[in-house]
Amino acid sequence: MNHQTPTVEQVEDLTRASQRGDLAAFNQLVLVHQHQVFNVCLRILGDPASAEDVTQEAFLSAFRRIDTYRGGNFRAWLLRIATNGCYDALRRKGRRPASSIDALYEDSDSPPIPDTQSVGPELAAEQGEMRTAVRRALARIPDDQRTVVVLCDLQGLSYEEIAATLGVNIGTVKSRINRGRARLRELLTRSGEPRDGESRPTSGTR
Repeated sequence: MNHQTPTVEQVEDLTRASQRGDLAAFNQLVLVHQHQVFNVCLRILGDPASAEDVTQEAFLSAFRRIDTYRGGNFRAWLLRIATNGCYDALRRKGRRPASSIDALYEDSDSPPIPDTQSVGPELAAEQGEMRTAVRRALARIPDDQRTVVVLCDLQGLSYEEIAATLGVNIGTVKSRINRGRARLRELLTRSGEPRDGESRPTSGTR
């Protein structure tokens, strides 16, 4: 198979070959999906080491359970295994995602740090502060809301795919997304307010 993104039909061919015991076919599935699975785990857990562990466990579990896949949407099936692994990891850690913001910047799918020569230092600083605020806010919303926001807004999955991934109905997906986005807006609004003891900037001088 070439290095282009495979079609749905090609992925299904690989899954059927994997079910027949073709290890090379399963390795192709890993290559196709490993980046997205890792990114989803990283966004949910907030810690690269934990995300890498859960990603590896997800693929091992998928390999052992490949016979249970009944066709339809392999990505959703695989991400369901991965997100369940993330929930297990969060439970083991007391359901608190790591807040290593610098580590999240290492995600290659994140917007690059602005080039101050092209956008100017003030705009670059504002964009950097916004990304930091979003990641901190994302780490503070409930697990179920963070997961759907990650899958929808950061990974581009449809409502149908998210529903299949999480094993819930589309209405639940929409509700969680709406609540998650509202909570993010609330946290981001608060992050823009001055801390105790700080004063708001004023225009002009006295």
